[in-house]
Amino acid sequence: MERANRILEHPKYREYLEENERAEASRRFCHHHMGHFLDVARIAVILNITENYGLSKELIYAAALLHDIGRWMQYKDDTPHEQASAMLAPDILKECGFTQQECAMILQAIENHRNMQIREEKTLSGLLYRADKLSRPCYACKMEKECSWKRDKKNLDLLW
Repeated sequence: MERANRILEHPKYREYLEENERAEASRRFCHHHMGHFLDVARIAVILNITENYGLSKELIYAAALLHDIGRWMQYKDDTPHEQASAMLAPDILKECGFTQQECAMILQAIENHRNMQIREEKTLSGLLYRADKLSRPCYACKMEKECSWKRDKKNLDLLW
């Protein structure tokens, strides 16, 4: 997990975390912060093991740590956050020691983490999609009744 830990220490990553925090300071609904990133990573690791995806834990953590890092750009100029995150992630990944092939897998997963069509794929993309959606504790959210997510998308039962 050495390279995933490098992401956590990377100056640009820290800057983007702060940008997300500022952009969501008054947001009443789900936030895109370290807690969410780690929830996604841990659920993805559980799914990876229980469903035999065979993916490296370090790739999973890298994708989860970076998948929403560009959320602040969506608030700023309406850039879809999956595109913004995929645009911000390559330099961080390269500087943290990920290979070109690993970067391509991670970036594809980030770009597709909102693409419902890949949810059943046994790929990093499918895994990130599922873990991201499963990570939201709607059952414990004070804003659940006001949330725009459709009821069938909400996590109203404890699953993971």
